[in-house]
Amino acid sequence: MAITEEAAAGLAEDALPAPVREFVDREVVPHADAWDREERLPPEILGRVGELGLWAPFLPPEHGGRALPMSGLTRLHEEVGRGCSSVRSLLTVHGMVAWSVHHWGTDEQRARWLPRLADGSLLGSFGLTGEESGTGADVSGTTATPDGDDWLLTGRKKWITGGQLAGLYLVFAQGGGGMTAFLVPRDAPGVSVTPLTGVLGTRASHLAEIRFERVRLPADAVLGPLGWAAGTVMTSALDLGRLSVASGCVGIIQACLDASVAHTRTRMTADGPLFDRQLVRRRISDMVTALRTARLLCRDAARLKDAEDPAMIMANMVAKYHASTAAASCADSALQLHGAAGCSPQHPVARLYRDARVMEIIEGSTELQQITIAEQAHQEVTR
Repeated sequence: MAITEEAAAGLAEDALPAPVREFVDREVVPHADAWDREERLPPEILGRVGELGLWAPFLPPEHGGRALPMSGLTRLHEEVGRGCSSVRSLLTVHGMVAWSVHHWGTDEQRARWLPRLADGSLLGSFGLTGEESGTGADVSGTTATPDGDDWLLTGRKKWITGGQLAGLYLVFAQGGGGMTAFLVPRDAPGVSVTPLTGVLGTRASHLAEIRFERVRLPADAVLGPLGWAAGTVMTSALDLGRLSVASGCVGIIQACLDASVAHTRTRMTADGPLFDRQLVRRRISDMVTALRTARLLCRDAARLKDAEDPAMIMANMVAKYHASTAAASCADSALQLHGAAGCSPQHPVARLYRDARVMEIIEGSTELQQITIAEQAHQEVTR
């Protein structure tokens, strides 16, 4: 059963459709550790995501979506993040591509790409990060040069989530007088994909390095305004990405809390259950508080995004900053409470610990968020 329009409306009211919860509990949670070890997601689970309509449910019905509001998307990505951060990561980058085509594409681009992005028959990947980019949006390592009516794209992108699976890359390059976004089919001559393995976290997210060797692109491959992608296509996509990652962090916190409560109630010591120790309860209480705070911040950011309120930009940053640091802290506590058992590569807490640490780096590092949030506070005080 897919997310129907009625279920989409329910998600807006925080009523998670039963098929989504059942999907996560029955088809994701039991297999997440194996996927992490194998560093891949099986085609069957990707197909199930499509059957449930989870790839880009925010798209309008005429393009195959369910018009799911951001308030519903945050709840959805929280739930998937509870089960597996690698699956949620694919939803994030795919959603960023679909969102960008929907908001910045021409009618022809929407008609060509969105139906397949909606049902998952075509997967999208977000190509911003270069090997030397750091946390900034420096795309100087990838250039697009005019050649008649076409463009020649040259460069490479690294640490690209879903890069091994994607059939369409949204690539940001230097060209047209500034940063320009291009829609690049994987099968375009000159595109090569190298899998990246052995990373710390989200190991099943099919990371890749993508190389472009004088890839010839037609004029209609340009997405959004020529030379102005930094303040348009890139910014709006990253806003969605931050909100998705923050929501996924809420899911990580929930998983850490659930595992810690279950373990400490059954782990016996000489004085009774581990849960009865005051310092253990302190850690559990901190997790509960972090969970509720992060969830409220994500929902507030989603509400502002649904209202198209400019305040959503800062709300997204605050939500991502708090949720990611809280997820890392809660995962640390969960590992501590599980002791040696939690350090085993066969234990879900070890995966949660590694995945949570990655969340402080992607979609704007903790330090970048701190700088930006502080600058906003400075501007508000000095007005």
